[in-house]
Amino acid sequence: MFDLADAGALGFDADRLGRIAPFLAKTYIDNGRLPNAQLLVARDGQPVHYTRLGVMGDDQRELRDDALFRIASMTKPVTSIAFMQLVEQGLVALEEPVTKVFPEFADLAVYAGGGGSIPFAPGTPTHAMRFVDLLTHMSGFTYGLQNRNNIDAVYREHNFDFARDHLDSDGFIAKLAKLPLEFAPGEGWNYSVSTDVLGIAVERISGMRLGDYFAKHIFAPLGMVDTHFGVAEGQSERLVDAYAYRPGQAPKMINAGATSKLNRAGTFDSGGGGLISTIADYHRFATMLLNGGELGGARIISPKTLRLMRTNHLPGNADLTEMSSSLFSEANNAGTGFGLGFAMVIDPAKTLMPSSLGEFYWGGAHSTAFFVDPVERITMVFMTQVYPSSTYPIRRQLKTLIYSALTQTHA
Repeated sequence: MFDLADAGALGFDADRLGRIAPFLAKTYIDNGRLPNAQLLVARDGQPVHYTRLGVMGDDQRELRDDALFRIASMTKPVTSIAFMQLVEQGLVALEEPVTKVFPEFADLAVYAGGGGSIPFAPGTPTHAMRFVDLLTHMSGFTYGLQNRNNIDAVYREHNFDFARDHLDSDGFIAKLAKLPLEFAPGEGWNYSVSTDVLGIAVERISGMRLGDYFAKHIFAPLGMVDTHFGVAEGQSERLVDAYAYRPGQAPKMINAGATSKLNRAGTFDSGGGGLISTIADYHRFATMLLNGGELGGARIISPKTLRLMRTNHLPGNADLTEMSSSLFSEANNAGTGFGLGFAMVIDPAKTLMPSSLGEFYWGGAHSTAFFVDPVERITMVFMTQVYPSSTYPIRRQLKTLIYSALTQTHA
């Protein structure tokens, strides 16, 4: 599928890269812990390693090179880029209150008790939420999947995490605006529906449905022909089955590709987690990020804007160990900051993994992942389909294997 460059010429030991596929096969595929795995490693945008293992799903068809995966929260960086395109056009600014676009959020308040079997207590009025608070997950919103408190429980009751089948964008905002915030905007960090709200901001500012905006302003220029909210007509055979982890047992298939609701149009484009994509498409997106916002002559975002996005925006240059209240996110906490849509390495030593200062990344709930190392000019995209992504330490293992194969560094 990919024309691989000479790994040695690009500063990799080919034999060490060759460790990756046997490791994945022995540790995850042959024993059934994962149904499949695809991995693409590139330097300067040139692929140097590609692994494809496993099957499409319960029907045991061999995994296709062009398999479609639910990339879940790897949608978030795309949404963040889309919003920053609008910032570049002067249509909105990071420091502006979200009420510029969402009058529904005029009376936000912080949780003051209640929930569950009794109504929420009247919340404590708070200062305005800004668009930057959405991009950084410092809005005060949450996710039902956090499963820590009464606010999370109400998010689950409303099924905010999976709004595709029962809400439209305006209905999503109307319901969300009635709930208390977990904390005052800018005063904490919690992985949340913030990026879904950001995607609806893109819709309201641009006048386009989010999927249409992505298609015109990001996917078409980048040649990402297989990335959509849902599966394109006639392509259902390419969608892998999705699985859920079960302790001590093989993962359970929870969503068959052939019969998935994703083969039908939804009422809501989830900017926080709704895209379907391929490893080839997301490699193009990651390469654009590596190149400072450009690929093949298509300028998606300016280098300066991207530099702002991949800079830590946590107060006092804190890492997530100091700021996060989440039980679950796609980031490591130690040595990790958060910018405008990405996590990034701010202290490589604290991560206890090979990494570069300023490396940025994200992942998806079904265990997909990517990273961009602007120092060593390395990108990685990993695809599989087991929920949740916290199940196995595979991201750490892959990073270790990739960097252990590096023979020429720029650091």
